[in-house]
Amino acid sequence: MTISPAAIAPPIQTLVRKDKSEEALVTQWRELPDLVQEVVATWPQSHAFYTEGDHFTPLLFTESLRQALALLSHRVHSIPLGHRLGWEQISSWILPTALDVQGSARKVTLLVSHPSVTRRRMGSVYLVSRIDAVSDGRRIGGAEVRYSAHPPAIYDRLRGPYSSAKDAFSKAIALTPPVDPALVGRSSTRNVVLTPLDQPLSWQLRVDTTHSVLFDHPHDHVPGMVLLEAAAQAAQASLPTPVATTRFDTQFLRYVEFDQPCTVTADPAPDGVVHVTVTQSGTPVFTSAVTTEPWPAT
Repeated sequence: MTISPAAIAPPIQTLVRKDKSEEALVTQWRELPDLVQEVVATWPQSHAFYTEGDHFTPLLFTESLRQALALLSHRVHSIPLGHRLGWEQISSWILPTALDVQGSARKVTLLVSHPSVTRRRMGSVYLVSRIDAVSDGRRIGGAEVRYSAHPPAIYDRLRGPYSSAKDAFSKAIALTPPVDPALVGRSSTRNVVLTPLDQPLSWQLRVDTTHSVLFDHPHDHVPGMVLLEAAAQAAQASLPTPVATTRFDTQFLRYVEFDQPCTVTADPAPDGVVHVTVTQSGTPVFTSAVTTEPWPAT
């Protein structure tokens, strides 16, 4: 019997848009009643980027959401793999106790619905998703994400001279020095995404295109995950004691280019929320209200 190429499903790492199979957190999914999908992600006991000591970083949850939505965009909403996905807004929260590293890999179940899916005549799709995260029988987090998918012709027109990922990588500015990792809650300079500046509570975005997790494959612009990590690190750097990042309320305003420096500024409020803004060429490109809490006693 001959099997047509169309009948062969791409590997899950392709569906979640990762080149390296070990970076695919999503392991399975299924349809539930009432247009809800159940996606299972496995959080590793140890990871070079997503664990620090005995805690997961909040970006592990965000990456789980990103992978789940990428998979469902193809499997449920029939968006071709060639379309370019991009976030517009994300509000997400996670219990700090859920970030404790356990003695074995943790299964996290994401219950995903899409209350709004808008398809445009030229092939672009605009989606709103809602996610509840459950682990060990309890709700540990949630999110609402607004994102888009553009066919190559429209995306290339939107990006103009920046549409080529290969060219964008080749034009990235030289890697700048890191802040002290301890200042941003990190143990390795490899995972630091901020560079010191003379202004208080301001840093240059440090973009290491050789980072094997943040840049698993070439991008034509700085990914949202890098900006969210910068927001979490800026929030920690602006506060006097170690904290857990428990919520992001974020807007992605513009594409962030590799060939120009970015400034990250933090404005901490008394309630533990730190307002982070990223600017490029004098224009805001990203804003996030980062909610923090002291790490719970163990």
